[in-house]
Parts: sequence; C-alpha cells; structure tokens
Amino acid sequence: MADKLNKTEYKTFFLEIKEQIRKAQYNALRSVNRELIKLYWNIGKRIVENQNLHGWGKSIVENLSEDLQKEFPGVNGLSSRNLWRMRSFYSEYCNSLILPPMVAEIGWAHNVVIMEKCKEENERAFFLKITKEFGWTKNVLIHQIENGLYKKTLNNQTNFNKTLTPEIRKHAKLAVKDEYTFDFLELGEEHTERQLEISLINNIRKFLIEMGGDLAFIGNQYKLKVGSQEFFIDLLLYHRRLKCLLAVELKVGEFKPEYAGKMQFYLSVLNDKVKLPDENSSIGLILCKDKDRIIVEYALRDSTQPIGVATYKLFNKVPKELKKYLPSPSVIAEIFEETLLFENKPK
Repeated sequence: MADKLNKTEYKTFFLEIKEQIRKAQYNALRSVNRELIKLYWNIGKRIVENQNLHGWGKSIVENLSEDLQKEFPGVNGLSSRNLWRMRSFYSEYCNSLILPPMVAEIGWAHNVVIMEKCKEENERAFFLKITKEFGWTKNVLIHQIENGLYKKTLNNQTNFNKTLTPEIRKHAKLAVKDEYTFDFLELGEEHTERQLEISLINNIRKFLIEMGGDLAFIGNQYKLKVGSQEFFIDLLLYHRRLKCLLAVELKVGEFKPEYAGKMQFYLSVLNDKVKLPDENSSIGLILCKDKDRIIVEYALRDSTQPIGVATYKLFNKVPKELKKYLPSPSVIAEIFEETLLFENKPK
C-alpha cells in the first residue's frame, strides 16, 4: 500500500469527515434542546397541576426555585422568573393543536421571546416555523417581531400563486414583505430614486438584512442589452434559498400600473440571457413609496412573471392600518397546513 497521499482525494475525504462531525454535533445539540424544552414543559405542567390540585398560590414557585437551586448549584434556568415562564409556557400552549409540536425545534430563549411578544396563536406558529427555518438569532427574531414581519408577510401583494411552482412558492412568499423599513438611511422624506439607490448600496449589509437575510448583492444599474438598446435594473440580487435572481425597481412615488409591465420585460430578459440552467425563474420586486392596493391587484392579475409590489418607509413607526387586509384565521391555518403537508411530502 502506497504511503503517499493524493492531495485531491484526501481533501475530499477530509471534507466528508468534517461534515459528518458537524452533522453529529448539530444533531446532539438539537437532541439536548428537545430534552430541555420537554423538561421545561413538564415542570410548567406540574406547577399548574399542583396549584389546581392543592390550591397553592404564588409562593410555590418561589419555594421550588430556591430548593432546586440548592439541590443543583450552578445549573442555569432554575430562577423563579424562569419557572414562571415555564408555567406560562405550558398554560398558554397546552390547549393548542399546532404549537406544542413546534416548540422543541428552537431554543428556549427564542420560545420565550415568541411567547411574550406574540399573543395570537397563528403569529406564534409563524415565528416558531420561520425561526427554525432561517436559524435566526434571538436579536434578529426580536427585530422581526417588533418590525411587524407577521402582518407584512401575510399582507404582501404578489402573483406568486399562479406564476410559481409549489416547490418554491412558499419561500417566495416569505421573501417578499408588504412593507420594508429603511430607518438606517440618512435621507429626508423628499429624495430621488438615485439618492435612494446610492444610500441602499452604501448600507448594503443592513439593506440585505431588512430584505430577509438570504440574499446576495449582484449589482446596481445592472445592464441588459436587448437588440440595439440598453436597459438598467436598479438593483439585482440573488436569493440563495430560492436559487433565483431578484430584480428590484425603486420608485419614490406611488405605484403605477406600467411599472408591472416594465418589470415583466426585465424578468423575461433575465430568464433568457442571465439565468443559469439550474436556477429557478427570476422574481421581481417593485418598491414604491406608496401604493393603492386595488390598483396593484389589477396590475398583477394578468402578469405571467412572478412580481411583488411593496412599499418602503424611512422611519420605524407604527405601520399603516393593515388589519382589514389580513387573511381570516381559517385562511391562515390553511396556509400553515399547506406548508406542513408540502414539507412532509416524500422527496
């Protein structure tokens, strides 16, 4: 047997072993997390049951915390505050059909944030699912909740249902919000499209985070040559999860129907001249200062290319009244059910 190693073969072998180790580490951490969430659930359950059975008041939590910390010195998570959270965790989720199976998929700190900041079951389910899916940190999760991601996602205006395949439709809907907040830009209310574009480029990292975090920047004023003419897309991004190009057009005024036609043209050219064979169809996003939702609906109705229309704001203030546009609880439940069925479908 030769002792000399082939560098290429060894590198492949090393990468395989490294990947197996990382996968084992991840599975071990996930297993530990599942057990911890299960423990906290059961502690919360036992506190509730004994309070109901014996008529115990608040002192039971304080006494239990003190005795547990004496018995398990140095073990985190046994403070009275955390025991109260365990009690709330069980009390608020025990009667739900959809939440208990989801809670073990993310960490305890993330669960606490969602439980305390989200009060509706569907909103909690939304953030439990999306936190697991995108691997958000606690701070990113807090930012997304406080920034109204739930309503902005459910309210988004796209034609994805009829222009995208089921395999990527769900992620595409999550990739386009109804409103974006660019409070990191030093712009006044009056600004040009060029000023907006340059400011976004100068703050590209924050811009991509606000756009969803799964995007890579390709270029601004991206040139498309068609026949003897040249056309320029304001911003061209690449969505890693969707494996597709995302063309963004910036408009400092209200949405106009002709913007959809222009975007459809850009997407056709991108798909024909720029998209790689193994990539999905390009998606367009028209970002406007304002929009009339009814006009947007008509503009997108007969479009054959996947397009979303959103607004942007420069200040992080309370969003406009969007409640009347939110889907009914039954429709939201349908969305979750459809997503879970697709994810559990045999590959």
